[in-house]
Amino acid sequence: MLVKIHKAYRDVIAICDSELLGKKFEEEKLQIDVKESFFNGKEADEEEIGSIMEEGKSADATFNIVGGKSVELALKNNLITKENIIKIQGIPVALVLI
Repeated sequence: MLVKIHKAYRDVIAICDSELLGKKFEEEKLQIDVKESFFNGKEADEEEIGSIMEEGKSADATFNIVGGKSVELALKNNLITKENIIKIQGIPVALVLI
C-alpha cells in the first residue's frame, strides 16, 4: 500500500493499494482517478499505515482511501464503517472527513 500526507490547513492523507496507482475507474456518474501526483507516496505495511490512520484521526485529518486492502485496513482500524464505502468498477473507495 502507498500513503502520502498532503499538508494543508488540515492534513489530507491519501492511501491506496499499490497496484491501482495511475489507473482511472468510472461507473455511471462516479469516477476515481488514482493519480500519481496525489497517491504516490511511501510504500508502507499495515502496521505503519494503521499508525498513520490513528494519528490522522486524532489530528482531524481528511482521508482518501482506494482499494480493497486499504479500505479493509481502514475498517479494521475503525476509521470507517461499511456504510462509508462505495464501489466504482468493483474498486472500494472511502472518503473520510473528520
